[in-house]
Amino acid sequence: MLLGEIFELVQLLFVICFTVFLTNCVDYDILFANKFVNHTDSSKVTLPDAFIPVDVCSARIRDNAFVMFLLIISGVFWLHRLVKFIYNVCCYWEIRSFYRNALKMSMSELPYATWQEVQARIVEIQKEHQICIHKKELSELDVYHRILRFKNYMVAMVNKSLLPVRFQLPLLGEYVFFTRGLKYNFELIFFWGPGSLFENEWSLKPEYKRGGNRHDLANKLASRILWIGIANLLLCPVILVWQILYAFFSYTEVIKREPGSLGARCWSLYGRCYLRHFNELDHELMSRLSKGYKAASKYMNCFLSPLLTVLAKNLAFFAGSVLAVLIAFTIYDEDVLAVEHVLSSITLLGVCITICRSFIPDEHMVFCPEQLLRVILAHIHYMPDHWQGNAHRSETRDQFSQLFQYKAVLILEELLSPVVTPIILIFCLRRKSLEIIDFFRNFTVEVVGVGDTCSFAQMDIRQHGHPAWMSEGKTEASIYQQAEDGKTELSLMHFAITNPQWQPPQETTHFLSQLKERVHREVTGHVGDTHHYSLSESEPRSLIANLLAGPSTLGSVHFARDASLANHAAAANNDSASALRSLSPVSGSLYLKDSLSAAHRGHASTVSKAMAGSGTDARTVSSGSSAWEGQLTSLVLSEYASTEMSLHALYMHEFHKQQSRGALPRHTWHRQDSDESSDSIPDEVRSEPPRHSRNLPRSYTFPTAAPSPSDIPKSASDTSTNTRGQQEGAPASADKQPDSLGAGTKFVRTARVPMGGWADDNQAAPQYPEALPEESSDDEMPPHIHKVT
Repeated sequence: MLLGEIFELVQLLFVICFTVFLTNCVDYDILFANKFVNHTDSSKVTLPDAFIPVDVCSARIRDNAFVMFLLIISGVFWLHRLVKFIYNVCCYWEIRSFYRNALKMSMSELPYATWQEVQARIVEIQKEHQICIHKKELSELDVYHRILRFKNYMVAMVNKSLLPVRFQLPLLGEYVFFTRGLKYNFELIFFWGPGSLFENEWSLKPEYKRGGNRHDLANKLASRILWIGIANLLLCPVILVWQILYAFFSYTEVIKREPGSLGARCWSLYGRCYLRHFNELDHELMSRLSKGYKAASKYMNCFLSPLLTVLAKNLAFFAGSVLAVLIAFTIYDEDVLAVEHVLSSITLLGVCITICRSFIPDEHMVFCPEQLLRVILAHIHYMPDHWQGNAHRSETRDQFSQLFQYKAVLILEELLSPVVTPIILIFCLRRKSLEIIDFFRNFTVEVVGVGDTCSFAQMDIRQHGHPAWMSEGKTEASIYQQAEDGKTELSLMHFAITNPQWQPPQETTHFLSQLKERVHREVTGHVGDTHHYSLSESEPRSLIANLLAGPSTLGSVHFARDASLANHAAAANNDSASALRSLSPVSGSLYLKDSLSAAHRGHASTVSKAMAGSGTDARTVSSGSSAWEGQLTSLVLSEYASTEMSLHALYMHEFHKQQSRGALPRHTWHRQDSDESSDSIPDEVRSEPPRHSRNLPRSYTFPTAAPSPSDIPKSASDTSTNTRGQQEGAPASADKQPDSLGAGTKFVRTARVPMGGWADDNQAAPQYPEALPEESSDDEMPPHIHKVT
């Protein structure tokens, strides 16, 4: 990391100096042989002859006001990066000391250590060194909250369609614009910039936790967004020049060497935010998306235009003919290369042929859009309802291209970002200032030992579950509080599978157990007879049978490794059931290890294929080295976890599809933004009947660990970091009513407050008639605080 930042500083300095040199210190008439140069000793023109003398060059730079302005701005920016580099060096030294002294890990073994090992050591040393002074024990969820605090907020805002990233363009229709520059400005405004909503890295400013002055805060935020947008507008020429130069120096050689690279696709920045689970680390996200890259590329290649294919074939033929003649001439006589523009023509013709080939499909490829889309869903885990059954439609392809875009489009958007970003900030984001203020107040909870975090990241089914995603009867969330597209349920399942040692709260455990039981029951009942199902059946007898049978099913899904679920089922049907039983949050890791040991002994060839797919040498593993055995175990664990999550994601989507069949979907891929509304409360919530005439979703009482003479059990501190619901008949304020979650576990129930309310630590919060603040009670709402322990 340190070496990478050093070279970033060197690259920035090199780009600035090299660009100034090229524009002011080179005589291009001599370089292009438009000017004759007299030599006394030789008639050859050398490269130094084209360089302008130093004094003349420096005078030209000083006389150019625009160049001096760019140099001053670039110098200030470079000094800022230098100060940040020095600060990061101190942070890196602390990280190194922490790994060596606290975690007892040397720098030589760190590159080969898995994240699970590092996280397990952090949880263990908390018991001895008390690195977090506010609680006795840390859970895996606490560690993820500390690392992903701001990223969870960004994922939630994208999920609730709060950020202005979708636009209706005259010719292009609906277009998604979300670049690194725009994302940088969002984070600058919300999280860490001067005057941001957070006062430090772990705490939201107190005024943003109150509902009484929401309009004043919204006006203040709108004014700050305006000034940041104006600053972006003033710096637009400098940033634009830098973007163009950096892109030129970065991609020119790549385009010359691999012209088809611009025709390749990659996951867009918006796609990474939309497809990201709550509490999913960067390496976990990239690993999951990389496994779905091949299927996504094949799916997008299904939609190559026949007209474009014909044009590309003929253009490639004509360009290839001219190129063949020029190559034949150069082979016959190399002096042909000395003719003007011959070498450049050969290069351009080669680039043209390579680009044309990217539009010509493979003649041996079989196009199955529905099957490919199901394979993609197995890895990315999120898909709008109307995509299923419509994979062959161009509308589905266009919407998927927003997540999986051309690299050329990505580069073009980054180049246009300095011009478009100020417009989005000034004219789009400012109108959402009130919604942003309400979002941070309504969806922020304080977790003891962690600080203020996004309540969606708690993955609480009752608070943010969606009834259409297997949470019916378990959630009390209103429409405004529900996460869209099954984000809460899928994130919870992913986190439980990725962290089998995590002890979720009782309600969450019950939801996970029910889901795993249903999947396990249907798999064990139908995995052995999937061949009985005909491909022509429109209504399968079970959801799992629908997934495991036919060409568009999980049985034909080939994951990133060669060891697919279909191979496991063919080898031994019980292995799939064993893998599903291993998802238990209580005994998941122990059972999974036993299952993996049996699978490794009984199916050595499958494991060898998986190792070969990941680059692991089986001969090295067989030597008995404990380090390689640990890596093998980690590899197989990761593969089983990925397969299990894929199966559950497919099951949940199929269940959601059947549950919503016959009913109009409330949310589609493009949810309506509320830009036109001056109030950030959704119309669904505003138009709902009064509380006495309906069963309004209630908020929670977050348990607080009560002090006792005896030590608190380990499970108590892990479980107490999650929210728990309260029964309908409970009073609004209950003083220290214990509730048992396990043996010896005691909790103190604090005051019930509506969603988004905040209560002080030493006083009970009053109960209000509405779960969300109305504008009429703007100045009557006292400050509240949610506390999660």
